Amino acid sequence: QVRLVESGGGLVQAGGSLTLSCTATGRTLSNNNMGWFRQAPGKERVFVAAILWNGRNTYYGNSVEGRFTISRDNIQNTVSLQMNSLKPEDTAVYYCAVQSIYANTYEDPLGYNYWGQGTQVTVSS
Repeated sequence: QVRLVESGGGLVQAGGSLTLSCTATGRTLSNNNMGWFRQAPGKERVFVAAILWNGRNTYYGNSVEGRFTISRDNIQNTVSLQMNSLKPEDTAVYYCAVQSIYANTYEDPLGYNYWGQGTQVTVSS
């Protein structure tokens, strides 16, 4: 059983930066694609970014493209999300997740079978 723990969230002013980290325990994730999602109050969980198991390809949601960067360290069993030029609309709980080998797309949260508990990011205007 894999356990994911996110950290690095907090309160930041618009235009600022934060780096989120996701640490996995229980087994190695070096063979799994990983993703970040976010969920604002009263809204659905939406795709933020994904990274292939080998770290060679990354994918981003339209609203974060060019501002966020996903990366991974398969030795440390971690996935990170560097967030720059933050906007108030980036405010949400951010979750990391392990993509199922049966998933068809990176954007669908139903294609992920392990989730962390989430970390709150609040961007003030």
